[in-house]
Amino acid sequence: MFDSIDLIVIAKALGIVTLASTAFAVLAFVFQWGFRFRMVGVSSFMALITIGVFALNLSLYQRVAIPGAEQFSLVYDNGGDQVVIAIKPAVINADSLQATLEQAANDLYSPGRLGRGAVPKMTIRARVILHPEPGISEPLYVGQVKRTLGGRTDENMEIEIYPQAIARIPAQPV
Repeated sequence: MFDSIDLIVIAKALGIVTLASTAFAVLAFVFQWGFRFRMVGVSSFMALITIGVFALNLSLYQRVAIPGAEQFSLVYDNGGDQVVIAIKPAVINADSLQATLEQAANDLYSPGRLGRGAVPKMTIRARVILHPEPGISEPLYVGQVKRTLGGRTDENMEIEIYPQAIARIPAQPV
């Protein structure tokens, strides 16, 4: 079975062949060769195959499930290197927060983020909302993860958990 990298290489090669057949079709029209209309068909078919392989490459993403990760909501995303997620305060502890940050780093990675901004790392910050008094909401950042934008997998993610912030979360009845 092909993996994602192989399909990118195949799509690039098919793109080159498509451009070459298109150039050959243009030459056939310039020199009035008899098979010029067949070359239009070949070029169109090659373009269709190239687009199909490229789309297949995009659809083969396998979602990784990190054990112990809690659900999170996307609060802010600049499309580049800064993301903020929200987690329910009732389910947070250091272990589940680490798993949730890893899950968010895997889920929110996109190769399109690489071109945005000058920073080669994406920072995902996790927050909870505390309500110290009725009618008052306070965002509390409980951790963050920094991962590379250079590839889908990052074995060297920098995960920071803020124990002082987790200690501020009041105990919730389960």
